Amino acid sequence: MMHGSINVTGAEAPFYLPQGDECGLFQAASDKCLPVLLKGPTGCGKTRFVAHMAARLGRPLYTVACHDDLSAADLIGRYLLKGGETQWVDGPLTRAVREGAICYLDEVVEARKDVTVVLHPLTDDRRILPIDRTGEELSAPPDFMLVASYNPGYQNILKTLKPSTRQRFISLEFRFPRAEHEVPVVARESGLSEERVAPLVRLANKLRALKGQDLEEGVSTRLVVYAATLIAGGMSTDRAILAAMIEPLTDDPDTKGGLLDLVTAVFG
Repeated sequence: MMHGSINVTGAEAPFYLPQGDECGLFQAASDKCLPVLLKGPTGCGKTRFVAHMAARLGRPLYTVACHDDLSAADLIGRYLLKGGETQWVDGPLTRAVREGAICYLDEVVEARKDVTVVLHPLTDDRRILPIDRTGEELSAPPDFMLVASYNPGYQNILKTLKPSTRQRFISLEFRFPRAEHEVPVVARESGLSEERVAPLVRLANKLRALKGQDLEEGVSTRLVVYAATLIAGGMSTDRAILAAMIEPLTDDPDTKGGLLDLVTAVFG
């Protein structure tokens, strides 16, 4: 059974509001066949950015959600029994190489270590994908692009990218958008007015300031959109914030109480 989610993006670019020169840098990397590593916290827009750029460039996009059990075989492919016959089935990375597509490995540090070994010959001047099981050696066409992401905040001694792997990519660092950018993004995605979104973003930034103290991770832009969407649908602000911006962050009653005090301070 293949692991990981696979999506092929169509021609219409998903909405993405640039925060700096990331679109130009991604375009330059694509033009020069360079692999790209996106670093940043969960929910800050990395996946949306890749989908946006794939559509802008007119490339198919294969997205693989990496996890503990994801192996090199899941990416490359394997022999499967079909109708009584054994047939080779390409994995998403192999399909992306054959088609000249973008392959996006989301949270690549979550995958098994044999995955990074497979990526090495694709991320240097060889740009090849050896398929040991079939004896093939695929040369990546110019349109093929490898993009990976990870959250440095979750790194530990067991889950980190080795320097020998990190230094094969050019890197883009993502942060949560500044308020003047995040407010219109949340308003667009949720249908709630910018005036009503503004205090939600202000609360989100106060919650993010607690990362590393009371919280392991700050509230994502995605969760702010969820809260605004609930409010736009008629839910009370307090209930929407509790469901979308407080409960997902912690299970600890004392921490939750402290966060609710912060909500009161912002909203009164």
